[in-house]
Amino acid sequence: MALAGATGLVGEVCTRLLAADARVQEVLVLLRRPAVLTHPKLQPLLVDFAQIAAPGPGRVDAAICALGTTMAKAGSKAAFRAVDHDAVVAFASWAKAAGVTRFVLVSSVGADPQARSLYLRVKGEVERSVAALGFASVVALRPGLLLGARRERRMGEAVAQQVLPWIGPLLRGPLARYRAVEVTTVAAAAVRAALDADTPTGLSVWENPALIAGSG
Repeated sequence: MALAGATGLVGEVCTRLLAADARVQEVLVLLRRPAVLTHPKLQPLLVDFAQIAAPGPGRVDAAICALGTTMAKAGSKAAFRAVDHDAVVAFASWAKAAGVTRFVLVSSVGADPQARSLYLRVKGEVERSVAALGFASVVALRPGLLLGARRERRMGEAVAQQVLPWIGPLLRGPLARYRAVEVTTVAAAAVRAALDADTPTGLSVWENPALIAGSG
């Protein structure tokens, strides 16, 4: 198993779930900077995603990518794209070379290569780029607003986290995919998709109803 984005909101929960799962023997955790990993299953691998070295084939059978940033944190459109597209594709290419057959990508509700929003357009483009690499199975998770404690303060998201849980029950039918969702739910879905041998072949998209129901 391999994981990128372990220090983020979803990735941090994924590391705990993977470490506790009896089916997982080892997790290669690709990191841009050193981090404390306290479980013996978690093996850190410091990399530069701009020039990540190819691994030996056959080391890994599944991968989860939870890499991502925001425009505010990235500082520019180019820097945002470098993380949310280029680094993700670099990790996916590394995973393909390592023998990965199931690749799980944490994306976003509304991801669309034709979207007017840069954020959603890049999310849609990276889904397309990863799918084109030829994995047997790619699962794109598209949650709504993530509910969970972030390390950094994001005022807009903090307000939305207070409001959206109350609005959520009003979002029904096609609008249910925009509901806020607990980060633990998304991380559990990512782990399930990566470890489940019955994950469908080709590209699958799991939006909120599937994430919350526990199946894709």
